[in-house]
Amino acid sequence: MTPPASQPVDESLLRSLTPAVIGVLVRRGADFAAAEDAVQEALLDAVRVWPDDPPRDPKGWLVTAAWRRFLDAVRAEASRLDREARVWQEPDAGPVSSVDDTLALYFLCAHPSLTPASAVALTLRAVGGLTTRQIAQAYLVPEATMAQRISRAKRTVSDVRLDQPGDVATVLRVLYLVFNEGYSGDVDLAAEAIRLTRELAARIDHEEVLGLLALMLLHHARRPARTRPDGSLVPLAEQDRWLWDTATIAEGVEILQGALARDRLGEFQAQAAIAALHADARTVEETDWVQVVEWYDELVRLTDSPVARLNRAVAVGEADGARAGLAALAELDPALPRHTAVAAYLHEKDGDLATAARLYAAAARQAPSLAERDHLTRQAARLNAALR
Repeated sequence: MTPPASQPVDESLLRSLTPAVIGVLVRRGADFAAAEDAVQEALLDAVRVWPDDPPRDPKGWLVTAAWRRFLDAVRAEASRLDREARVWQEPDAGPVSSVDDTLALYFLCAHPSLTPASAVALTLRAVGGLTTRQIAQAYLVPEATMAQRISRAKRTVSDVRLDQPGDVATVLRVLYLVFNEGYSGDVDLAAEAIRLTRELAARIDHEEVLGLLALMLLHHARRPARTRPDGSLVPLAEQDRWLWDTATIAEGVEILQGALARDRLGEFQAQAAIAALHADARTVEETDWVQVVEWYDELVRLTDSPVARLNRAVAVGEADGARAGLAALAELDPALPRHTAVAAYLHEKDGDLATAARLYAAAARQAPSLAERDHLTRQAARLNAALR
């Protein structure tokens, strides 16, 4: 009789179980770094064993395997004999506690003592279940560099207790940073951020979590129209809106409306409201720019962010004319990132093509990415050709 063929391991299942298993080990007495290492070893065991012998209780299997890995590591280090004496005895086999520590891990990974880059990397590793190689590839850095970053982050939070209160704003900031990393490597960080934020929204009742999820969905819905086949950027005004994902837009708007109904406005809700106004317009000319400006006023009130003020200047230019936009821009620091690009756009809108061409060229030299530099360079070349 031919034995049944092995089934591949469900990687999404492993990733979804990873934070809960880490949480169980931490509650049993392991520090975060040791727990995370033990769970990674258990995941490798699962990849080897599960195809031929799938467990009835995947979480319980991983907890048992990870706990044994943790105990093995403790016993293998003679210098940590004192700690070994405090390690709890291995629990009897049986059902695993239903307590879910995923939410606590969000707050632990977004600890304020970590740099934003380290917090993002640790969140992707511990909560997202990504490998060090995948995170390094997404960030376009050597794997060894990312491994050191994650190792330092784990050491930083190793003594932080899971029952310490966390800061929702910090968690959301980290998730927003993950989303803004965009799309590179074999891991789509924007999609991963949406997945993590969905999970967080299912575990915590907070209007800003909903606001961030709505914002991500509304931006993500425009993804197919943002680049041409050659990889070049397509500005919002030139995007083919038939390519936008209307189902995702509808979901984002519905989530946003639920958040706004609570009447506790936050910055992510305000940003999502702006994105919803763009998504609602069938053409750029039909955009309700007056409302966009009003929402930017709310966002500036909430954050006093120079970036929000810069984007507001663009909206003012659309709602009240280029001269009004330039007046709003004049109030901001010229050293602000993308200030020169905004000035170029508003000068072009005002009919001053020579100044706009010069500013586009200057903005291209300051561009933070190759795609943005190429776009701005083409804008300058277009205007220079028109001036000949």
